[in-house]
Amino acid sequence: MSGVCLDLIITVDTSIAHLAGAMGKKVWMLLPYSPDPRWLAQGSTTAWYPTMRLFRQSKPGDWQSVIQQVKTTLENLTKNKF
Repeated sequence: MSGVCLDLIITVDTSIAHLAGAMGKKVWMLLPYSPDPRWLAQGSTTAWYPTMRLFRQSKPGDWQSVIQQVKTTLENLTKNKF
């Protein structure tokens, strides 16, 4: 095997997100309303990993809106790609 061939990694804040970000892979990370302080309180980018995009809950426990935002963004991405 020569390596991992992934166009996009979608995950929550786990070691996978950090590994993929450190490898320069395109990562979308889903964050809770009160994330770890390293992700700050707002924004969709991070200085830690330039290829990472953050998707945040707008209120505690609201994963449905986060998943919808990821779905819409992914649909737009694939429309423009194919």
